[in-house]
Amino acid sequence: MIMTTIQRDLPRTTLAVLFIGGLIAASFWILRPFLPALIWATMIAVATWPLMLRVQGWLWGRRWLAVTVMTIALLLVFVVPFSLAIGTIVANADEIIGWAQSLGTVKLPAPPDWLQQVPLVGRKAASAWRELAASGPEELGRKIAPYAQDVAHWFLAEVGSFGLMTAQFLLTVIIAAILFAAGETAAAGVRRFGRRLAGAQGEDAVRLAGQAIRGVALGVVVVAIGQAVLGGIGLAVAGVPFAAILTAVMFLLCVVQLGPAPVLVAGIVWLYWKGSAGWATALLIWTILVGTVDNVVRPILITKGADLPLLLIFAGVVGGLIAFGLVGIFVGPVVLAVAYTLLGAWVRQEPVEGEHSGGRRPARK
Repeated sequence: MIMTTIQRDLPRTTLAVLFIGGLIAASFWILRPFLPALIWATMIAVATWPLMLRVQGWLWGRRWLAVTVMTIALLLVFVVPFSLAIGTIVANADEIIGWAQSLGTVKLPAPPDWLQQVPLVGRKAASAWRELAASGPEELGRKIAPYAQDVAHWFLAEVGSFGLMTAQFLLTVIIAAILFAAGETAAAGVRRFGRRLAGAQGEDAVRLAGQAIRGVALGVVVVAIGQAVLGGIGLAVAGVPFAAILTAVMFLLCVVQLGPAPVLVAGIVWLYWKGSAGWATALLIWTILVGTVDNVVRPILITKGADLPLLLIFAGVVGGLIAFGLVGIFVGPVVLAVAYTLLGAWVRQEPVEGEHSGGRRPARK
């Protein structure tokens, strides 16, 4: 009788699971255009929640005033850098076009003496430089042309997507404002979901996910902003053109864990090429300072935000970036943190009394 009941319920259970799975998949498919903005807004709200509570305390405990201030701050963070970058491009459009047109007439000077003294790669770099200098401007222009065309096509594509990016930014800010206004309710709902899913360990995993987001925001994003700003100041003081655009590029390189060194080294080479050896040497010293400050500051900030292994955070940032793109710098550490917590809780869990291999209790005498 029991076997017959199980056989009759099996099709109903299977259909129920398939229906629920299809409903979840359809919901994600419908919300797919909003998922990037929703993920970013959630990460921003979780990372800046302590700051929002502090602002609320400063504003006599008024939540709507704190939400307004945080929303305006997010708009400034998103809008001002893009406005500066676009304004710099527009203001220097003629110079950029003239520089691109002059590539065909560029004549490289002889390589500097210090280049050959660089260990490992100095001789090869100096030899390649001499070959380019001896080939003449026509040959140099022919070699640079394909790369210049690729850069131009990429730039046009990015300019064409500025409208879509702006819409995504505005949607992110709107969702973040909603989360700021109802953060406690949303957090309670997520904690209840975690508890229903995995008991106390599930609720602990939800809390740790929030800590991982704050740790990444402090250790990766804040350090990237600091390094980019310091590097941009160095470029501007040294007289390197397009410092605002190069600062934005350095920020992206710092986020993907490459650091500001590629842009700063290019600025150093350009200054030496122009004959500004003093400024180039000063920028070289500044590059060493800016490029190494993250090795000291980042571990402190990450461990302050989350009690997680530093290697786990770095693996999540790099792996998440490769797997999911820019938003993966938050998604990757969160996934690894939750998996790490649940696995550790399962390993530390003591076996149930009387549980032995095979799931059988010992025979009573």
